[in-house]
Amino acid sequence: MVLPLLIATDVDGTLLDEHERVTPRTKAAVLAAVDAGTRFVLATGRPPRWISPVVEELGFAPMAVCANGAVLYDSAADQILWTRTLSVDVLRELAEVATRVIPGAGLAVERVGRSAHDAATPQFLSSPGYEHAWLNPDNTEVSLEDVLNEPAVKLLIRKAGASSADMAAALAPHVGLQGDLTYSTNNGLIEVVPLGISKATGVAEVATPLGLVAEDVITFGDMPNDVPMLRWAGLGVAMGNAHPEAKAAADEVTAPNTDDGLARVLERWWL
Repeated sequence: MVLPLLIATDVDGTLLDEHERVTPRTKAAVLAAVDAGTRFVLATGRPPRWISPVVEELGFAPMAVCANGAVLYDSAADQILWTRTLSVDVLRELAEVATRVIPGAGLAVERVGRSAHDAATPQFLSSPGYEHAWLNPDNTEVSLEDVLNEPAVKLLIRKAGASSADMAAALAPHVGLQGDLTYSTNNGLIEVVPLGISKATGVAEVATPLGLVAEDVITFGDMPNDVPMLRWAGLGVAMGNAHPEAKAAADEVTAPNTDDGLARVLERWWL
């Protein structure tokens, strides 16, 4: 790659270090690229409401492809620009499959409003008994029927103590044309987004109006939900701490997120 014109990076395990901080070296490399005119986009499984701490760490507010490609969020304007959703019918079909194939699994959904903190829209709803894979103070527990009665950008299937990889292998033959499943932690959590949606499609939807193509883009990631964009980009870079699937999909592997792996690559062009 001669000069990347757009940088798209995963957040957790990639841009952020083990303390959920952007290190001074990584921040300097990112700001040097942005100051030189290169576009910078976050591409994350996080919902828009969890982007503000990343903005604070970076010191500027980039576009954010959220929910594994299902949402584009303008963090500077605090505005949801578009969403891609699972219909009610698809959600119900997926719920039936999930509870049949993974007995004891709990279900939850992500929804979005007009902004990251739209108080009129409960954004994370879980069914009774859903056990969170991480702290989620935004949760609203409702009946399973209420979880599934409106379109959502993401369905979450959770079974505490299970392996996400094993869950994905069990679910994949049954999901069919209902959605695309992936995972960003191996802690018993599967994430399902609309069919054909991924971080790659989300980043492409940002790049195309700018006149950019895949060959102009460098992407960074560490987990299976990053695989599509690592394969799609002109240069896909996996972190040294990455899941084997991410490393296999990437063009190269850099140092871990705990050792400024992202900065080490960007410094080839900037700083």
